[in-house]
Amino acid sequence: MTREEFAACAEQNIDRIYRTAYSWTRNSHDADDVTQDVLLQLFRTDKVFETDEHLRNWLIRVTINRCRMLFRSPWRRMEDLDAYAGTLGFEEEHHLELFKAVMDLDRKYRVPLLLFYYEGYSTAEISSLLEIPEKTVSTRLFRARAKLKDYLKEA
Repeated sequence: MTREEFAACAEQNIDRIYRTAYSWTRNSHDADDVTQDVLLQLFRTDKVFETDEHLRNWLIRVTINRCRMLFRSPWRRMEDLDAYAGTLGFEEEHHLELFKAVMDLDRKYRVPLLLFYYEGYSTAEISSLLEIPEKTVSTRLFRARAKLKDYLKEA
């Protein structure tokens, strides 16, 4: 991959990598670190990607693996979600409420929800990316929707 190809690829995928990392870590500094690590790994790889989808799947897989490694670290930081949400500048109040509701979910519900609704992956693809059975993905999506519904009714 040439430097120009890498720059174009990084620009096209940096937000996707960051969103996935943030949904996993719930910390902007950790998400920045993971994003940087993933892009460095992309720059260093000799892997040939057959399609854009192949590249996208590889990036998500590497991001998830890097996040898992980060959680093993004894230096893991926690961030105030309200402070970060304030920096995003939501146009409507209910978007902010939805963001907070999603981020309050357990990781096992939050990450599949992001991958399904925001990144557009199918349950089969999420199953492969997270290395869990497809039925588990479906169950987690169902439970996440139910939790969000209950949370938003209370708000």
